[in-house]
Amino acid sequence: MFNLRHLFLRRPFTTSTAHSNFHENFDSLLTKGHLDEALTLFYTSNISHTHQTYADFFHACARHNSISQGQTLHHHMLKTQKERELIPNVYVYNHLINMYAKCGCLDHARKVFDEMPERNVVSWTALISGYAQHKRCEDGFDVFSVMLGECRPNEFAYASVLSSCDRKFGRQVHSHALKTCFGEYPYVANALITMYSKNDDGKRVCQDDLHEAWMVFNFLKDRNLVTYNSMIAGFQTRGKWQDAIDLFSVMRRNSNISFDRATLLCIVSSLSSAKDHNNDNYAINRCLKYCFQVHCLALKTWFISEIGVITALAKAYSDLGAQISDLYNLFLETAGRRDIVSWTAFITIFAERDPVKSLLMFSNLCQEGSIPDRHTYSIVLKACSNLVTDKHTMVVHSHILKYGFQNDTVLANALIHAYGRSGPVLESRKVFDFTLVKDIVSWNSMIKIYGLHGQPKNALKCFDQMDVPPDSTTFVALLSACSHAGMVEKGTELFELMSKTHEIAPQLDHYACMVDILGRSGGVLQAQKLINEMPMEPDSVIWSAMLGACRKHGETTLAELASKKLQELDPNSSLAYVQMSNIMCSNGTFNEAVDLRTQMNWLGVKKDPGLSWTEIGNVVHEFAAGGLHHPERMTVRHDLEELVKELRGLGYVPETNLAMRDLEEEDKNRELSYHSEKLAFVFALKGGEFKSSRHAIRIVKNIRICVDCHNFMKFASELTGREIIVRDSNRFHHFKQKVCSCNDYW
Repeated sequence: MFNLRHLFLRRPFTTSTAHSNFHENFDSLLTKGHLDEALTLFYTSNISHTHQTYADFFHACARHNSISQGQTLHHHMLKTQKERELIPNVYVYNHLINMYAKCGCLDHARKVFDEMPERNVVSWTALISGYAQHKRCEDGFDVFSVMLGECRPNEFAYASVLSSCDRKFGRQVHSHALKTCFGEYPYVANALITMYSKNDDGKRVCQDDLHEAWMVFNFLKDRNLVTYNSMIAGFQTRGKWQDAIDLFSVMRRNSNISFDRATLLCIVSSLSSAKDHNNDNYAINRCLKYCFQVHCLALKTWFISEIGVITALAKAYSDLGAQISDLYNLFLETAGRRDIVSWTAFITIFAERDPVKSLLMFSNLCQEGSIPDRHTYSIVLKACSNLVTDKHTMVVHSHILKYGFQNDTVLANALIHAYGRSGPVLESRKVFDFTLVKDIVSWNSMIKIYGLHGQPKNALKCFDQMDVPPDSTTFVALLSACSHAGMVEKGTELFELMSKTHEIAPQLDHYACMVDILGRSGGVLQAQKLINEMPMEPDSVIWSAMLGACRKHGETTLAELASKKLQELDPNSSLAYVQMSNIMCSNGTFNEAVDLRTQMNWLGVKKDPGLSWTEIGNVVHEFAAGGLHHPERMTVRHDLEELVKELRGLGYVPETNLAMRDLEEEDKNRELSYHSEKLAFVFALKGGEFKSSRHAIRIVKNIRICVDCHNFMKFASELTGREIIVRDSNRFHHFKQKVCSCNDYW
């Protein structure tokens, strides 16, 4: 055993060659993260070790999050210290505190700190920084408060405590920093800007000059890159994309500070989130323009070569509505540079807008030898949930089982959702039953799936079986299930139960469900009364539910009010115009309906075209109303006309009162005949695997199914003897032997 006495007293004499060789090998092992080998070398070397050797080892353990090796050397130190009656060295023990803090062993760090006979400002700062990194704000603030009585903080101590402070504690630290003249140190000021930005909900700010983060920035004379990045990030966090762009422009024009990767990512992220804070097309187009400019800047400065930058740009373009082909070109530019994070990011971008392409990317990922992680699988399952059938969900499910993720609750929840959206409820239930650890998301997902498929009794039964406390989302799913089934009394009971028994305050989503429950059952006046008594302002979803109820029950006056409110809250949505024009058509006021559509067009509000999809073999076929773009359109239209003739013999009569114009009856029939879901059904019935099988025919529609198409599917299910499953924008409809699972209540 070599003598460690000199570790705590003085640096001993060693031959320079042996000492140099040891440190060269020791440093190399630490850099590579080979800590076990470094520890072995430490014990077997014949030289006396310095404070720096111990400090370097503890620092390497902190960097590689290798607590076990650090504890081994710590125990050895304590033993030697006790045997030799040596005094701990502050420099070494500061690194020890830092190691425990970085690795999350804060109790150990505190114990080392408390047992130190001598501390300096670094000791305090290391412990405060550890509490800050692990979100233990009050503990960090308490240590900082005690520190003030023993030593004077430096700028790093202020910055460390500020990094985890909320507004209440942060203002106190800010006040003390001003008193001790640290307020204008860039390191402290940057932390103050970040603290105020992340704790500001935007409600306290009327003008930028009143905003505390901006005031710190504005009065700071010595700004650096981190200062600008912190302020830009603050604007981005609160959705102030224009302020972020303006400050970025000022930074480039009036200072000698060059931007970096973090600056670009903040700017791109602020543009990406602009759609969440702006509904007008003008603002979105401006953001798209700025996105092009930032893209050019990234190309010019070669930051585009960094995978994180190009991925962030792709997300921003996607959020701002760029063409899917342009996004795919960006994806192709990343060839040879993708890691699992960038693969997952691009799969996420395409999961909503082009789920088929998203699955192709996943396939390419696997072919290139990359190993998907749990997050990748969850995103791919999200893409699967947007497809017509559950074939792809089953394939991804097999991957999950193959690579040992079968006990992962997050992926089980994603599977429940994917099967419920693309396949039979039974498959969702199987996954649910085999999930070992069910969390609140598991229960909520299963309840929601039952509601979507028109099985409210099973949803309520699932609620009764819950072994975890319900949350706000649970009651949204339950109220939605009651809404789909017209269960007014049960829905009202649950609405009252959530606040009285479970102490969950109703939010906008809950009120929207209740307005839908009351309104669609005929209680339009009750729904209006509920809206008037709400403790918050109703949003567009609530007025949309009210408008739908008014349309169903012919309440024209209230419909006009709901339509105006909806137009004010969501001016780019066509829903208010379309619903109101349909009400006018039902009342026979066709000229007013045409005028309203003309107004909609003049304002630049566009209606989403009715689209339907069905899958034959491995090919997804898309149909628009009229079927004018499908390669087999003439055959499909002819087959549909023949089918309608047969259905008329069974008693099917088109609902012509919803035709848009004052047309002759024959023209109205023709207008309704070629709705997209009818075309998709006929194509599926006549083609591929469905021609001679008895499998259910599955159709996905992007908007709510109309009354006429609903009646058509009921009669078609009786004529063909086939189950027809239509998933519209609101729910599932299972048609079988002339009966729909919604019981004609949708």
